[in-house]
Amino acid sequence: MNFNLTQMPDRFIKPRQSGITMVMDKGLSVEEARNFLSVSSPHVDMVKLGFGTSYVTPNLTQKLEVYRSHDMPVYFGGTLFEAFLIRNQFEDYISICKEFGVSFMEVSDGSITIPHAEKCGYIEKLTKHGTVLSEVGSKDAAHIIPPYKWIELMRAELSAGSTYVIAEAREAGNVGIYRGSGEVREGLVQEILTQIPGERIMWEAPQKAQQLYFIELLGCNVNLGNIAPTEVIPLEAMRIGLRGDTFDFYLDKKES
Repeated sequence: MNFNLTQMPDRFIKPRQSGITMVMDKGLSVEEARNFLSVSSPHVDMVKLGFGTSYVTPNLTQKLEVYRSHDMPVYFGGTLFEAFLIRNQFEDYISICKEFGVSFMEVSDGSITIPHAEKCGYIEKLTKHGTVLSEVGSKDAAHIIPPYKWIELMRAELSAGSTYVIAEAREAGNVGIYRGSGEVREGLVQEILTQIPGERIMWEAPQKAQQLYFIELLGCNVNLGNIAPTEVIPLEAMRIGLRGDTFDFYLDKKES
């Protein structure tokens, strides 16, 4: 850090298993990725090339090299996995990951229906090739999954080999663990946490109010995903009480 402040929270340092910030790259250029990392790299733990953008992104190899030069794990969005799967190209997906040197993989079923035992089978297979993150929740706002089912699915996917389970919210933060307005489904979140370890959950939280909710609930070392590249520094400041929303979270409340 640039200067000394007392009464700061114990923020885990990289490489860390909890307190993860996952950034969604929706099509940064090679130079934009380089500029982004020049300031944000210390605060980012992994980058997702959102949905299917990697298919149409020019200079993909060069951009991956930029991330690799910063030892930054990168993975393709779960929608790309589903696009390969629906076309019966699962083995091609593995080959593509190997070809591009991508060792983190996301398994999701937000856009297509996959029997859950089959989904867990894909997770097990992919753990032989790298680190797996699996996403729970539908991108269809009308498809409401009850809390007990979220817990059941998350537990099974962790058992199948997922390092983290991702709580679906889409890039806008208006489905899954959120209502259409972006408001957190608090009862759902808190019920999930009674059964699933918080450090194994990646909460997609693209909106500031959503990030604040989880920091207040679980502390500065909560795992947060789908963060915009321009919001990494503001988020890190909010995590540690250097933004108005969290300013008094870690201050000594004792009267002098």
